[in-house]
Amino acid sequence: MSALEQALTDYLQLRHSLGHELAEAGWLLPGFVAYLDAHGSPTVTIEAALAWAQQAPKSPAGRVTTVGPRRMTAARGFARYLSGIDASTEVPPLGLMPHRQRWRQPFIYSAADIDALLELARRTIVSPLRAATYQTLIGLLAASGMRIGEAIKLDRSDVDWARGVLLIRESKFGKSRLVPLHPSSMQALEATPGCAISSSRGPPNRPSWCPSTESACSTRSCS
Repeated sequence: MSALEQALTDYLQLRHSLGHELAEAGWLLPGFVAYLDAHGSPTVTIEAALAWAQQAPKSPAGRVTTVGPRRMTAARGFARYLSGIDASTEVPPLGLMPHRQRWRQPFIYSAADIDALLELARRTIVSPLRAATYQTLIGLLAASGMRIGEAIKLDRSDVDWARGVLLIRESKFGKSRLVPLHPSSMQALEATPGCAISSSRGPPNRPSWCPSTESACSTRSCS
């Protein structure tokens, strides 16, 4: 393992310990370190970072992608870390590879759209228990603003029926939080037929989105 490879390992471990996922940096930076080692560079320089970032492949249609700027962002973060170890490290300045982030326009569901989804789940899903589960899931997402993964992982013990609060466990960055629900949403949960989140049947450690049936089911779908 080269000195830069060891430094990269230490950098990623440090950032992870601070709660950063760094999935993209973990994917991109090994290539940058390999580039530096191949060119005999003992640390990051602006010239090397720019040359590596500009090697980013284009799309099949020949259009420039955002990979180059993302490479530069990853290299800049690594350079900042190295500058505390090696004074000869050069940190690439912001704006060296400017790009405009193109966000996909979100689709905002109206109340009518949500009602249509709930009705479609009721009419098209054959199993009444499965239909009720998806109706509850869709209603929770609309009423609470939770992420889909958070709603799927909910357990019946995460519902405080007295206070009308949901406990979201270890969500983004491993943090937990409380999500209050409107009384009408709590009433809808309590009225959901066969839904394990409001049922006392079945083993207590069964995930809430698995209704209490004799058949096995996953947290994503119920039979």
